[in-house]
Amino acid sequence: MNRSLLLRTACAATLVAAGLAGCAQMRGSGQQLFEASLTGAQEVPPVATAASGTADVRYNTGNNTLSWSVTHGGLSGPVTGAHIHGPAGPGQNAGVVIPFSNLNAGTITGEARITPEQLTQLTSGQWYVNLHTAANPGGEIRGQLRPRR
Repeated sequence: MNRSLLLRTACAATLVAAGLAGCAQMRGSGQQLFEASLTGAQEVPPVATAASGTADVRYNTGNNTLSWSVTHGGLSGPVTGAHIHGPAGPGQNAGVVIPFSNLNAGTITGEARITPEQLTQLTSGQWYVNLHTAANPGGEIRGQLRPRR
């Protein structure tokens, strides 16, 4: 009887360990996700615009690479510049950390390697995405990057 109990306990422990390993693999997929909603109200100073956008950013922990996908609509004209800026919190301006290319695409995508210090800035909410137009050279829409929940 003790042997049967021992066998069932060992089987249960194995199943629990396998389940936890699977959960850890999903959570620890090697990526951290960040997002931002871009609006004119977040610009410094605020910009009156009907434009809006979203930024989805992924950090790959395996190769220290940041990749992004930024969509937008309703801008006053073509995008003349797009970047990740930092370090700065909401209501503050900062210099360009990562410039974007392929600005004429419907969705701005790309990737770049970042340093551990830059990752710390990103994870602490000190980076923002900014889209610039000719009518708003300082930026028409902006959004602070936050971890996706």
